[in-house]
Amino acid sequence: MSAIAGIWNFDGRPGVRDSCRRMLAAQEIYGPHHGAVWSEGDLAMGRRMFRTLPEDVHDRGPVLSRDGRMALAADVRLDNRDELVSALGLGAGDAAVLADAALLLECLVRWGEGTLDRIVGDFAFAWWDAQERRLMLARDYCGQRPLHYHHGNGFFAFASMAKGLHSLPEVPYGPDEQAMAEFLALLPPDENRSFFKGIVLVRPGHVVTITAGGARSRRYWNPAPSETRSGRLADFAEGLRHHLDQAVRARLRGTRGRVGTQLSAGYDSSAVTATAARLFAAEGGQVVAFTAVPREGYDGPCPKGRIGDEGPLAAATAAMHPNVEHLLVRSGDGSPLDEIDSTFFLFERPTLNPSNFVWIRGIAAAARERGLSVMLTGQLGNVGLSYSGMEFLPELVRGGRLLRLAREGAKLIAKGEITWRYVVSQSFGPYVPAALWRGINRMYGRELDVDQYTAIRAERVAEMGLPELAAARGLDPSYRPRRSALEARLWFLSRIDLGTHNKGLLGGWGIDQRDPTADRRLIEYCLALPMEAYVSNGSIRALARAALADRVPAVVLDERRKGYQAVDWHEGFAAARGELADEVRRLESCGAAAATIDLQRLRTLLDAWPEKSRADGDVTATYRNALLRGISAGHFLRKSSGANT
Repeated sequence: MSAIAGIWNFDGRPGVRDSCRRMLAAQEIYGPHHGAVWSEGDLAMGRRMFRTLPEDVHDRGPVLSRDGRMALAADVRLDNRDELVSALGLGAGDAAVLADAALLLECLVRWGEGTLDRIVGDFAFAWWDAQERRLMLARDYCGQRPLHYHHGNGFFAFASMAKGLHSLPEVPYGPDEQAMAEFLALLPPDENRSFFKGIVLVRPGHVVTITAGGARSRRYWNPAPSETRSGRLADFAEGLRHHLDQAVRARLRGTRGRVGTQLSAGYDSSAVTATAARLFAAEGGQVVAFTAVPREGYDGPCPKGRIGDEGPLAAATAAMHPNVEHLLVRSGDGSPLDEIDSTFFLFERPTLNPSNFVWIRGIAAAARERGLSVMLTGQLGNVGLSYSGMEFLPELVRGGRLLRLAREGAKLIAKGEITWRYVVSQSFGPYVPAALWRGINRMYGRELDVDQYTAIRAERVAEMGLPELAAARGLDPSYRPRRSALEARLWFLSRIDLGTHNKGLLGGWGIDQRDPTADRRLIEYCLALPMEAYVSNGSIRALARAALADRVPAVVLDERRKGYQAVDWHEGFAAARGELADEVRRLESCGAAAATIDLQRLRTLLDAWPEKSRADGDVTATYRNALLRGISAGHFLRKSSGANT
């Protein structure tokens, strides 16, 4: 992985090389192994390297085309190297000494922006064309690598992380309060704003083209609805296995026969762990699987229909593969405020779920202690690998196939997958009047008002237009079903941006986090399948169940409950109440925090901690979500309101 940076002085002022070096030095924690800068006239770009791939030894920095016309600074892992090498007509010997950035430049020289439709992997890059006097920034379709920029007076600068840009005295340092309020309200991102004032994100799946006349952003990844094709479930499952094997194999590159995985009781992490074990088996490789579990002996409350201790089911998957070492990570009474200042420095964003971050840090530390450098996850499986297929029901209604709907609903109910009430609400919910839907959900207590799950000051909700923004961006607090499976899954993907999270894990613990379930080929394969592949013979997630039967135990595939991570969160909270109160007091002296966060409500909640009903739904929404997330956001506002350095 790399940290990249660059600056273009439109007004011709000198010093671009020194400015680029300053931006790279500020990001050295994400690239401690080697740094390099290239400059030409009024533009400079560079990168710092964190070696994670075999070919990284050949990476000397920004890459230049043979004719000197083009330059590239890239943070990239190409997962289809062999395919690209073949298409370019390169020999095996030449390809062996090409780092991924150099191979990417060869693609850009050959195919230009069309390269974005050909490459698979995690990337963020800056490409300079001297002849056209044009700079292009791009990120992979789901944002696994970060990239920020600032368009200032007479100059344009970019960097992987905001701290690179903040090293320039011309770049303001301060929080974006609108972005913070939208974060607290769980609004999907719509603009390119980061959490810092004046610093803009390149959105996942987007390319930004910069000339002296301005900057223009466009989305390049636009999967379209495919024609429904018929076929056998067994054939679809075989295709899914092929794409899963391919995705995991690509992400084992550079692991030297030893990789970590996050293993829960769910389908996705189980599939990734099991597949890595199978691929490693022939070469003697080992998988170290980490499962977050509550403290030993915990017998506290767990929400209905959820799994509080995922250890036993995860152990069943691990036991199926002899080369998997299974380790339990207990967060215990870890404080959600532990290392909060270093978390701000590493991730440069507020923590969405401080309770979960306790075990995330625990797994990262345990992996580092065992000398692991790569961690596989399964975070995007819900839209591909293990997609439930429930949007099939409203699609049947839309198509007027009510007889088929009745048959499918009856089978699902008979197998205990869902209730008749859920069949009705899922099928017809998208089509009933919105007011009726909201009324029914309020009657059953299934609609949350913004003040239940967020600590934003009430007057700020209206001032910032959050209800209107939520409606415009498709956020429905009543969880109304969507009419289209493709629409539902693309909306979910639009909310995903793990770039700064992945960089923070790399800088803090030396862990390169990779997600095979986010593989573009795998996702596009799943998006193109007919809905009958997902709902079949009375089963939801039928595709995953069929595809994973050869590697994940039946006890996991038959489990209908979902995992509930950090079920003992309230114990760490209770132990840290003094620290939390101290942080709220510190927030009182921060104007940005006091203007956005309802600090009086936070104080009241801390004083009224309900000892006996510690983890029911209302307590979780109010304390785990509103209070802890509010303190996390307030801390970010406080830290980012400091002086620029």
